[in-house]
Amino acid sequence: MLGDNSVLVMLKDSFTLIILGFCSVLNITFMIERWWTIRRAQGSGDAILTHVHKFLQEGKAEAAQQYCHKHPSAVGQVIYYGLLHASRPRKDLDELLASKRLEERLKLERYLGVLGTLGNIAPFIGLFGTVVGIIKAFRDLALSGGGGPAVVARGIAEALVATAGGLVVAIPAVIIYNYFMRKVKTISVEMEVASIRLMVMLGSK
Repeated sequence: MLGDNSVLVMLKDSFTLIILGFCSVLNITFMIERWWTIRRAQGSGDAILTHVHKFLQEGKAEAAQQYCHKHPSAVGQVIYYGLLHASRPRKDLDELLASKRLEERLKLERYLGVLGTLGNIAPFIGLFGTVVGIIKAFRDLALSGGGGPAVVARGIAEALVATAGGLVVAIPAVIIYNYFMRKVKTISVEMEVASIRLMVMLGSK
């Protein structure tokens, strides 16, 4: 049996486990940061356009711009950009809205590559730690000149902990990455729909 002190020593001495610990910190940090950013970027395009349409009917174009500009959602920023350039020809406005949607999507996808990368490489880091642990176990066995589970226990334990550590880092990273990418896709569709409806609204004034 490995005591608590043995586990602490193993964590301290294993370079692989230190790397996985650092990866875990990065994982949690970017999960929280992206969750907060994507949460703020969410918004109902229909609700925003309803207010905008009301302002435009009352002839309050500047009030409509200010309302959208203060709205934190990605859809609100796209609509604001469209209102800001509403006087331009329809073709130019369409291209400007498309560029703004790309800009907002880039903001949403920022740092998601880190989560995807951690999800891909963490199992391999854990596998490397497993190999290192097995090598240590056989080295200890060779140096001791005898058998017995106590001789190889530390190396085997390090190997198993490294495998588990890699999975602990990778599985949440992959799940959260896919979840955030789905959210980004949903917001992107909402931005595109809002852009089309805005152009129709402006064209019908």
